[in-house]
Amino acid sequence: MNDAHLHLVVNHFPIIVPIVGLLILIVGFLMKSDIVKRVAFGLFIFASLMSFPAMYTGEGAEEIVEKISDVSGDFIHEHEELAEKLAIINHLVAVLSIFGFWANLKQKSFANYIAIAVLCLGLVGVYFAKMTGTSGGEIRHTEIRAGNAVSNVGEEGDDD
Repeated sequence: MNDAHLHLVVNHFPIIVPIVGLLILIVGFLMKSDIVKRVAFGLFIFASLMSFPAMYTGEGAEEIVEKISDVSGDFIHEHEELAEKLAIINHLVAVLSIFGFWANLKQKSFANYIAIAVLCLGLVGVYFAKMTGTSGGEIRHTEIRAGNAVSNVGEEGDDD
């Protein structure tokens, strides 16, 4: 297994886990459950930790993929830039989550404000997760690149 394989295995964690964390955090607010909110905080911390192997294996995957003839360096560069932004956001959400976990556990009066901040920054993270995942897919999947819509057979004109 090379770095390209490993990257494909680990790169989904920093993208999907924060989405799950957001959903669980929202459930925590709706249920008014501190335990559910703490689970969400834990997921955000896990997503941040998984950003490290995703970034590390991404470097190795880049070395492998840029040798493929039909891969554009522009797509790789865009993906790398977006992934770095996502990692930073995931790390910020994790730091807030650690603080939120502590405040929630100690029943501090400001605990819900931190959870709201995690929710808001997490939503920004979901946007960058979507952009990062899409840009990564565009490296090898030309069918999802903007402007490369495949028309359906039979819809290209009148055959009357």
